[in-house]
Amino acid sequence: MTAATLSPDTFKRAFRRHAAGVVVITVDADRGPMGFTATSLTSLSLRPPLISFGISTASSSWPHVKEAPTVIVNFLTAQQEHVARRFATSGIDRFAERDWHRLPSGEPVLTDTNWLRAKVERVIPVGDHSIVVAQVLQSDLHNDGPPLLYHDGTYHSIP
Repeated sequence: MTAATLSPDTFKRAFRRHAAGVVVITVDADRGPMGFTATSLTSLSLRPPLISFGISTASSSWPHVKEAPTVIVNFLTAQQEHVARRFATSGIDRFAERDWHRLPSGEPVLTDTNWLRAKVERVIPVGDHSIVVAQVLQSDLHNDGPPLLYHDGTYHSIP
């Protein structure tokens, strides 16, 4: 199969075999809190500390993310599958639960998560997604729980 004939379903099926950590990206671009579940988080650089993630430009979160000066990466634990599912669901108020608060700088952060606060440095359009590159400014790494993983269309934890 060539790239020209590779179907989106085949491409998705290939990546379902790749286990990935689960995060929720949260932002507030002066329109209220918004967030989405992601498995595309990557560390890019130590000096300076840079991260990246991809987001579909057709997603309901995209208009908020493209205008946000900062993002919060909330690392989910194995006990937070319900949070991952909520932030992956379209058409609901993902912040209706009271399991979040605002940082002094104003961004929404999920309670009981390890998190990174990062300043958006660059947004790169690529296909039907954009890649967001951000410099990490702050972190809170207090939770030692096992991570939530996504593999083959389902959530998992490390035993």
